Amino acid sequence: MALTIKPMNHDEAVLVSKWIYGEPYSIYSMDESDESINEFMNGYYYSVLDESDQLVGYYCFGESAQVPVGKQFGVYDSADMTDIGLGMKPDLCGQGLGLRFFSSGLDFARDTLWAKGFRLTVAAFNKRAIKTYQRAGFKKVNSFERVSENGNLEFWVMALC
Repeated sequence: MALTIKPMNHDEAVLVSKWIYGEPYSIYSMDESDESINEFMNGYYYSVLDESDQLVGYYCFGESAQVPVGKQFGVYDSADMTDIGLGMKPDLCGQGLGLRFFSSGLDFARDTLWAKGFRLTVAAFNKRAIKTYQRAGFKKVNSFERVSENGNLEFWVMALC
């Protein structure tokens, strides 16, 4: 899969805002709101296109890749790390494409953003993603819990050191 990575445009932001993931991954689903679209257009999101110029995913970097409640636990205090977030088109998930997709984002950040150390945040139940990140060399360095009306959700902070 040859991938092209470029700043996300409005049409791509609208498409991503409509992505719905099946259980148990529904926490990653979008809601098609203007707020979601505006987040994707904040300058820190990049579209990922396949060789047919079809949108297959996205990457985000910096604060956009962090879970906001994690800041109160100090898990993002190390300024020498580049936070990376990502999403694959729902119908491509679970097909063994994750490591190649993820590695392309890391390479892009190294080459374009001059990133050296990486950090990511992942829901602890997302064993599929955690396995991919571990295969890329990431290790769990911290964790925190988000408490909401929908229940408590543990997040892992992982780093490539």
